[in-house]
Amino acid sequence: MDTRTVNPLLEASDLPFGAPRFDRIREADFRPAIEEAMSRQLAEVEAIVSAPEAPTFENTIVALERCGQDLGRAASVFYNLTGSATNDELQAIKADLAPKLAEHRDAISLNEGLFARIKDLYDRRDQLGLDPVDARLLEKYHSRFVRAGALLEGAERERMKVLNAEEARLTTRFAENVLKERAGVAVLVEEEAQLEGLSHATLEAAAAAAIAKGHAGKWVLDLRNTTTQPALAELKDRALRERIMRASLSRNSRGNAYDTRATLARLAQLRAVKAKLLDFPTWVHYVMDDQMAKSPDRAMELLGRLAPAAAANARKEAARLQELVDQQEGGFTVEAWDWDFYAE
Repeated sequence: MDTRTVNPLLEASDLPFGAPRFDRIREADFRPAIEEAMSRQLAEVEAIVSAPEAPTFENTIVALERCGQDLGRAASVFYNLTGSATNDELQAIKADLAPKLAEHRDAISLNEGLFARIKDLYDRRDQLGLDPVDARLLEKYHSRFVRAGALLEGAERERMKVLNAEEARLTTRFAENVLKERAGVAVLVEEEAQLEGLSHATLEAAAAAAIAKGHAGKWVLDLRNTTTQPALAELKDRALRERIMRASLSRNSRGNAYDTRATLARLAQLRAVKAKLLDFPTWVHYVMDDQMAKSPDRAMELLGRLAPAAAANARKEAARLQELVDQQEGGFTVEAWDWDFYAE
């Protein structure tokens, strides 16, 4: 029987640096904790909006900085777990919470009364006597709300909410499919000789992974969540290196249940619509607007200056690697799956 009186995610940890109390946290704690934390934050926001005093930096911006601590704590623990040690139950909770959290963010970012207070301060920022740090914080809040759609009205505001909810569902589905696909593209190896070059620890891990997947006496090389794979720098067997590289590159585009291409296409459509609502030509313009480059054209100009030199350097490296292969009488042209091995 659970004798706890307080959900551990809704109270500050007494461990050093506020580390989560994983000895007390249960998977069943996450949904109620996050839902309760959302309610608490909305109450905190309402207190800011309904304050009878005129907006000040302290009663609006500082108050916003301080609100939502319960949600931040619970959500950070939850999403760190789903990103590193997840399971089906956590993934189901994540899918359920995604549209709720999107709606929660909209309830704050599209709150007309709250934005009115922020805008009032922003419009008077030169008269507030703020130091550079506080002035920057006010500027960031104003920009964040405007970029979220705070200037939209009526049907456009409601349209943004619908788009945000669908985007939240799609990004969650994308992340789930990326995670699930990794298991499906793990590389099964039947002959130990093919694994020459791998460390003893890696071999043991591969054997254990094979047992877990019902392939006792064989080896399974799980793929990392990156394009390149560490084993490519160690394996002497060129055919196996190619299998691993091709498996890595084929993830989420194999026409199975975890294929993400349609999801990505729909996300691109949604974001194009959002960009138009926010008066940007494209989503790229929206993303770049608050970055150092400020525009896609400037970013492409920078890449255009870097690309020729980078490509020339890559060609030189490829030539050196090919020389090494030829010296060893390899008898093949260097491909992507050879690069890491011979570069080492």
